[in-house]
Amino acid sequence: MKTVLTIAGSDPSGGAGIQADMKTFAAHGLYGMSVITALTAQNTLGVRDVFPVPPDFFEKQLEAVLSDIPPDAVKIGMMPDADIIEITVGLLEKYSITNIVTDTVMVSTSGRRLMDEKAVDTLKNRLLCRSRIITPNIPEAEVLWGNSIITEENMKAAARDISLEIGGAVLVKGGHMEGSAADILYCGDFFRFESERINNPNTHGTGCTLSSAITCGLATGLDIPQSVGQAKEYLTAAIRAGLDLGHGIGPLNHIIK
Repeated sequence: MKTVLTIAGSDPSGGAGIQADMKTFAAHGLYGMSVITALTAQNTLGVRDVFPVPPDFFEKQLEAVLSDIPPDAVKIGMMPDADIIEITVGLLEKYSITNIVTDTVMVSTSGRRLMDEKAVDTLKNRLLCRSRIITPNIPEAEVLWGNSIITEENMKAAARDISLEIGGAVLVKGGHMEGSAADILYCGDFFRFESERINNPNTHGTGCTLSSAITCGLATGLDIPQSVGQAKEYLTAAIRAGLDLGHGIGPLNHIIK
């Protein structure tokens, strides 16, 4: 059985973070493991508070997993501070883990900052260059690229330039753009993934779900474009299922495979 690991924050309401990742892994028939970087107090209405896991205990979690059940692929989500990033990089190198998907989580959908400024610099300089693919949304890609993204041509330029800088593939997600929900992948060539705009406001955890589904594809031997294509189909189906829970932006239905 293929194994996958999520290194991310938790969501007690179950819609995002490691909870969304583990549901996605299970829906794809893979054995999921999780190492928690931060506890959050959040629900469909937003993030109320964040409690980063102490670095020494985080290191024990990650060492325990990697030394016993080496994952076929790793998804990295919320990284609250530079110490957590450095420990992650060090242990992934120690255990020769290279099949890495990094979801560049910087700000929650509700606007809450999930990473301090020093951590952003460490993320760019230490982790992204070791990732096989990263999955920034438009605001995150603007931070990494250093320019505004208004058009699809801007998305292509950002994906290419960031990829050339970090050495891995870049998927710029177009959910924040008006019109189509096209995502642009650059991995030496450009690939465009367009999905329908589904009339469902419940999209809590879409970024976590997409990146973890890409991780599943890579773990099972698909290449990057195939993994992204499969993940997009899964995410679209999870949104189309129309689950309606909570009083705010509700979660997806992950159990649709």
